[in-house]
Amino acid sequence: MSLEIYAGTQMCSSGTVVKLLSDDNKGSRHQRFIIKLSSGQTLLIAHNIDLAPKVSSLKKGGFIKFCGEHESNAKGGVVHWTHHDPNKRHVGGWLEYNGQRYE
Repeated sequence: MSLEIYAGTQMCSSGTVVKLLSDDNKGSRHQRFIIKLSSGQTLLIAHNIDLAPKVSSLKKGGFIKFCGEHESNAKGGVVHWTHHDPNKRHVGGWLEYNGQRYE
């Protein structure tokens, strides 16, 4: 087992989309956007769209629930692993937007 699996902390929460970013298409493709939690903290969500469906209806101001792995950084942090693990070695995550779950 890789130590990378334990590098972050599982985080499940919700927030408001404050900025939509372009997809990262280098290597594994990721849908990227920034949310603001009720605490005021901002997080970058990096959702792997090679392993889970893209949230195509996502809009600025939308409310989204999420569960994934949190990594701290100077800008508040990033949440990734918002999808299932096809190798079943990592806790699966998800996004939920407008009543639809993306995992």
